[in-house]
Amino acid sequence: MTRATTVRAVLAAAVLLVSVVITLTMSPRLGLDLQGGTRMVLQAEDSATVEANRETTDRTLEVLRQRIDSLGVAEPVLTRSGEDRIIVELPDVQDPRQAAAVIGRTAQLSFHAVQGATPPGTEPESRPESDPGSGRLTLPDEQGTQLGLGPARLSGAGVKDATASFDAQQAAGWTVSLDFHKDAGKDWTRLTGEAACHPVQDERRRVAIVLDEKVISSPQVDPSAGCQAGLPSGGTQITGSFSAKEARDLALLIKGGALPVPVEIVEQRTVGPTLGAAAIDASAQAALIGAAATALFITVVYRLFGALVAVALAAYGVISYAALVGLGVTLTLPGLAGFVLAIGMAVDANVLVFERAREECAAQPNRSLRSALTTGFRKAFSAVADSNITTLLAAGLLFFLGSGPVKGFGVTLAIGVIASMFSALVIARALTEIAAGSRFVSDYRGVNGIARPGSVRTWLTRKDPQLFRKPVRWLVVSTALVAVAVAGIVVRGVDLGVEFTGGRLVEYSTSRPVDVETARSTLADAGFGDAEVTTAGDGDISVRTGKLDNDGEHTLRQALATEGGETTKVRDELIGPSLGDELRRNALIALGVAVFVQLAYLAMRFRWTFAVASVVGMVHDVVIVVGAFAWLGRPVDGIFLAALLTVIGYSVNDSVVVFDRVRELWAGNRKTPLSAIARRAVLQTVPRTVNTGMGALFILVALAVLGGDSLADFALALLIGICVGTWSSVFTAVPGALVLERTTGAPPPVPGKASRRAREPRRDPLDNGARV
Repeated sequence: MTRATTVRAVLAAAVLLVSVVITLTMSPRLGLDLQGGTRMVLQAEDSATVEANRETTDRTLEVLRQRIDSLGVAEPVLTRSGEDRIIVELPDVQDPRQAAAVIGRTAQLSFHAVQGATPPGTEPESRPESDPGSGRLTLPDEQGTQLGLGPARLSGAGVKDATASFDAQQAAGWTVSLDFHKDAGKDWTRLTGEAACHPVQDERRRVAIVLDEKVISSPQVDPSAGCQAGLPSGGTQITGSFSAKEARDLALLIKGGALPVPVEIVEQRTVGPTLGAAAIDASAQAALIGAAATALFITVVYRLFGALVAVALAAYGVISYAALVGLGVTLTLPGLAGFVLAIGMAVDANVLVFERAREECAAQPNRSLRSALTTGFRKAFSAVADSNITTLLAAGLLFFLGSGPVKGFGVTLAIGVIASMFSALVIARALTEIAAGSRFVSDYRGVNGIARPGSVRTWLTRKDPQLFRKPVRWLVVSTALVAVAVAGIVVRGVDLGVEFTGGRLVEYSTSRPVDVETARSTLADAGFGDAEVTTAGDGDISVRTGKLDNDGEHTLRQALATEGGETTKVRDELIGPSLGDELRRNALIALGVAVFVQLAYLAMRFRWTFAVASVVGMVHDVVIVVGAFAWLGRPVDGIFLAALLTVIGYSVNDSVVVFDRVRELWAGNRKTPLSAIARRAVLQTVPRTVNTGMGALFILVALAVLGGDSLADFALALLIGICVGTWSSVFTAVPGALVLERTTGAPPPVPGKASRRAREPRRDPLDNGARV
């Protein structure tokens, strides 16, 4: 075993050991679409006096956090998105009406005189009590003491500013300074003057600052303040045993209450716990079945080395899962699908290497197995790198231009690509190199799987089809397929999902079967005549409407319950019209950027003719997938966009492999016609394309069959895209490049250092060079 092999084996063992430890000791973070709950996106809006920017949005977020904590929601998550949006995630909340009502209120900050106090434990009832007639409140202070409060004497609108500062001169520590508007300052002076008429340390000498019916501070009026004189009207200072964080938080809450920013719910998604659990179970089954089928297939094709790749594939699954958990990535439903899909795509690098090694063994039958394998890894590296970079570009676009769960798909896909590279170039290489050093594996060449050409390669060599004598005819066929797809888009139209159009889509499960016509009639009688009613899942009812608030959804569900009995909300998506327009615009931008980025990368790596031909093939695939969904009447939503960008990466991946071989062969045979070079390149890479495609198809078929409605459309789009992408990489991109090359007078590529080294005889790694 060489030193390089030893290093790879030790590195693989170390990474795998760390991954196993992480897998056994840490739990994944599940998104709300998997654990169940409600997700809201709030848009901060300008008020008459306040602009909705980063600062005011942060203040609003802190106020909302306090409100949501009062609801008793377990582990809510609030984050700012961009300059003026807030994302709120509420696990296990299935009826968001109360949360939406609390969130929708503007901040209510008020200042009250304290009229008395009850020590903790004396009053059994700790919930806020109010007297609507008098405006008096009974609320617990910071230590839990029940305070009797008089009517509000000053509102948050009177506070101009609140800042936290450290008072070192008077040794007061951290304090919070308040500045009032002119009229509010006078009210503050009167309030503190009345409190100052009571003795020092008397509870009635305190002033309570209340935010959303919660006492956030109740300081004593300074002893220097005289009765009826009060504190200066311009501002005041709240002192106490504050830490730096406590002082800043208090200032933030007071200022946030003083500068309320109205918020609008532009997106709301609710997923029932049963749907999330079912999605996890379905994805796990699809992963196990698809991975087992892929492992069995790769073992049948490449025998012993294929079995070793199956072991590396299992290691890949552990490593990629550990990376997701260790990095704290939130696993969403599309992300889970991306994790499963990456299993099928992980064999691509190994297939490229093994097919290269088969070519080396066929060219030099007496060559040692280790030497052929080493050359296979070396020659396949550029194609492996290019194909994975194009997929990473697609994953990056999903993350930066996608929304919500689609971002999770981009992250998972990127982690899967990186983990698959490590699995193929480190783990699988170490295992196969160790096996290649065995005399048994070397002597019995039919066992290892690469010493003899595969059946597909043998059949193609025997038939030797003349594919590109008339490349234009293949372009005509591709054009006809695109025309059929465009006809579907024009005739049937694209069924944009609620994510792109705005509106509300709710899926219900009923205890009694309800057919679509009955449900539609019942909802029409209840005043929802414009609702689109369809079936979903196993007898569930899907209702799509225009603008519908949470109270309207509750009324709709009650109407449906009259026919279906107990009605449970399985899934709920609400998208505001402005956000729908934005998401639709972002989807188009994502597709345009994808085309430009792939074109730029390919133009940098290949001749411009190859780059343009690859992008034409990519656009061909996108149009056909969209047209197929138009003909089938399937919805086009965010998850479909994720599938479409993945198809773009896969399509370019296939084209890169073909053109990488064209470039290599053409550089070594500059006088051979390009059509002949292209034919040889295609025939040499078809086994790789078929074997890689089969690995992905096993996973996708399992997802389509077992994934349910949530993943069926995703899997269908990718199934169509992979089949069409395989066609276009051979019969659209290559003929297109041949036609474009006729219009340019550029010479064939000059052999580079790698090409010259490839033509020079390479010494066997076990040969020390000694001769007698």
